[in-house]
Amino acid sequence: MKVAVYYSNDDIRIEERPQPGITHNEILVKMKASGICGTDVMEWYRIKKAPRILGHEMAGEIASVGKSVEGFRNGDRVFVSHHVPCYKCRDCAQGNYTACESLHTGNYDPGGFSEFIRIPEENVRYGTLILPEKVNFEDAAMIEPLGCTIAGQNQAGLKEGQTVLIIGSGVSGLQHIQLAKIKKTTVIATDIDEYRLKMAAEFGADHVINANNYSVEELRRINNDRLADIVIVCTAAKQAIADAISSVERKGKILFFAVPNTDIAIPSVRFWRDEITVTFSYGASPDDLKKALELINSSTINVGKMITHRVSISNIKQGFKLVSEAKNSLKVVVIPDNFYLN
Repeated sequence: MKVAVYYSNDDIRIEERPQPGITHNEILVKMKASGICGTDVMEWYRIKKAPRILGHEMAGEIASVGKSVEGFRNGDRVFVSHHVPCYKCRDCAQGNYTACESLHTGNYDPGGFSEFIRIPEENVRYGTLILPEKVNFEDAAMIEPLGCTIAGQNQAGLKEGQTVLIIGSGVSGLQHIQLAKIKKTTVIATDIDEYRLKMAAEFGADHVINANNYSVEELRRINNDRLADIVIVCTAAKQAIADAISSVERKGKILFFAVPNTDIAIPSVRFWRDEITVTFSYGASPDDLKKALELINSSTINVGKMITHRVSISNIKQGFKLVSEAKNSLKVVVIPDNFYLN
């Protein structure tokens, strides 16, 4: 079978590998759509484990079912989560599913940028969702990133009536905009790219500001002389960190949804006096993913509009280039060679 092997952002090789076999409690899925995540192009993060087959936003069709598997059959259209909790450990017992060691270390085999993927028993049981008829494979590949967005906003504790500053209006930022508007917040979005600012406005941002012209004074001007109750950072740019720190109101929160490759310096005295919370978000629980599917199926969140490019697995290097450049593109989805969308 054909796989895309990551060596670096500029070195992704198409190789032939044996199709993985499955045991009695596993399934084999034929990949139909697999999104390229922003973390896939974080070379400083990914290259440490290279070469490897990436891809963790995958939807496809079941090609084979182990004899002990119940609830699934050949031909089922599914989304599969790469990370699932064990539901047995102390963290899971407390509802902290994204802290579970199994969630952090498990995966499917060999990765989403492959023609076929073996789904281990735990992922079959806790991470495989049958797709409703109206949800196509490309939209289903957005379940994982949307689930992470849901988890992030739960972590930040968005409430009706708050002002939310979203720094970075790529795919993550646009998802945060839509979710925040559902919660009846005022959303201010920034980016350095005019195309993405245009999309931020189309997806519901109340105000958009070019990040090159952003200032705390401008934030106060459009927000009744207040800073933001919640700041969500969706870019790893150093200036974004500085803007986040200067833009959060007393008792407010900063959510780092994207992470820089260096440690962050926090003004601890000011944050102590103003009781500001800094938090991060990693991954999504099975409940977050189920909620994401519900929002996509009901068309409450428009994920299809965020998919701007599709590349075949043989042309995946072009997809990585698009995501790395972060210009006139949003979500890039990898599809099999010669695939026609259902």
